[in-house]
Amino acid sequence: MSRLRKSVVAVLVAPMLGGAQPPDRPATVHPPRRVVSLSLCADELVIALADRPQIAALTEWARDPQLSIYADRAAHLPFTHRSAEEVVALGPDLVIDAPYRTREMLGPLATRGVRMIDLPQQDSLAGSDESIRVVAGALGHPDRGTALIAAIHAALGRIGDPPGRGRSAAYYQRQGYLTGTGTLVDAMMRRVGLVNVAVRLGRPALSQIPLEQLALARPDFVVTEDGTRAGDDRSGAMVRHPLLDRVLPPAHHLHIPQALTVCGGPGYGRAVALLAAQVRSADALTR
Repeated sequence: MSRLRKSVVAVLVAPMLGGAQPPDRPATVHPPRRVVSLSLCADELVIALADRPQIAALTEWARDPQLSIYADRAAHLPFTHRSAEEVVALGPDLVIDAPYRTREMLGPLATRGVRMIDLPQQDSLAGSDESIRVVAGALGHPDRGTALIAAIHAALGRIGDPPGRGRSAAYYQRQGYLTGTGTLVDAMMRRVGLVNVAVRLGRPALSQIPLEQLALARPDFVVTEDGTRAGDDRSGAMVRHPLLDRVLPPAHHLHIPQALTVCGGPGYGRAVALLAAQVRSADALTR
């Protein structure tokens, strides 16, 4: 499910302004009253930044604890399956991160003044910060966005010196997918001082790689999703293969909840802190 990560260009439609203002007073943007989110990453930001009465609907993914860091908070919030018909019926005044085809079908809403925004690309801390600023501003709560960004940066600051020290790591997923450079996971690894082994292998952002080839690359660490440690699903068998145990000591198998790797935003600082803590723990156990 890591392929759920979105790479969209930020497009900001002109906001709805209040009535005519005197020349010496700035125009006022009224906070939206019915907000519909159409992507998982937008869901998380809306939950973190909006007033509860503002939320008209999230996506069904917001309730999935494997994907969403706020699944518990989303459990009792309304949701859609992202169809244009559902969105129109909700009567929104703000739509966030609509898929291209859905946005195309929502044209009539735009002509009636409904604001539609897309999230900036969240493949780095800067992109994550910008997404928070965009959504907080659109919701009418820019101060909350500023506070959330400050909290994330404070969490990163508490990590201290990056423990990776230039060692290599591979983020290996079900069905043999390797996460490459230019991705959010890559940015998280670099933040803790790890070098993505995909660079050495010349791999793109996402590609399948045989287990044997990964073993021959001899990464210092292998990072996998938390869910692959248990269960007998065939798609996760490669991640649990004994060959990886022969290449690396058990302590160098790092695990991180998938929900922390799908989006930037509120989960970014937690993901980086967890990776840093596991690298330090591995070093302590293998001295």
